[in-house]
Amino acid sequence: MKGDYKKYFKLQIELSKKVILKNSLSRINTVAGVDVSYVERVKKAFATIVIFSYKNLEIIEKRYHISDINFPYIPGLLSFREIPPLLKCIKKCKIDPDLFICDGQGIAHPRGIGLASHLGLILNKPTIGCAKKKLVGSFIPPPQNIKSWSPLWYKDKFIGGVLRSKIKVKPIFVSPGHLMDVYTSIEIVKNLITKYKLPEPTRIADKYTGEVKRNYLG
Repeated sequence: MKGDYKKYFKLQIELSKKVILKNSLSRINTVAGVDVSYVERVKKAFATIVIFSYKNLEIIEKRYHISDINFPYIPGLLSFREIPPLLKCIKKCKIDPDLFICDGQGIAHPRGIGLASHLGLILNKPTIGCAKKKLVGSFIPPPQNIKSWSPLWYKDKFIGGVLRSKIKVKPIFVSPGHLMDVYTSIEIVKNLITKYKLPEPTRIADKYTGEVKRNYLG
């Protein structure tokens, strides 16, 4: 793999040209949060998906998949590491979610193709990236009001929103993945915020991943 990763950067540039930044949803019934975590000492990836009713945020299905780690950690290429176990996990679901929320970036990525965008292209489904940290871009911090937000800019393009999900806590970074626009992405994530920093789909998926890891490791 060493020295060979440049081809993946080129592939990302090509894939980014296929991303559609237009909301394709007339209504949302179900929304899924996805998460992947790793335990390097056993060389395993733990992928989870938790599907919710969008209206009342009730959990209606959850699945997990444990697989070998087949791609190294390389900054900017996270999707190539996380998508294979996620796809195997998603295939186990009986419900086909209307929308996927990823713990990662959408187009707020150096080459415009973060995890959410890449996953959306493969699934041909609407996706949104909701990250804990900024990867690219500049912004003015949003006001200290819950669900206030400010624009995230990169190379003179409006690529996402910096959302204040909790008072006196660092904001989260929302960007469209695929088949979704910036404003709708922000509004949807706002609707998925409860009393925690992270939207419920990715927060619960992350929690579920922790449970799966603990059970596996004993």
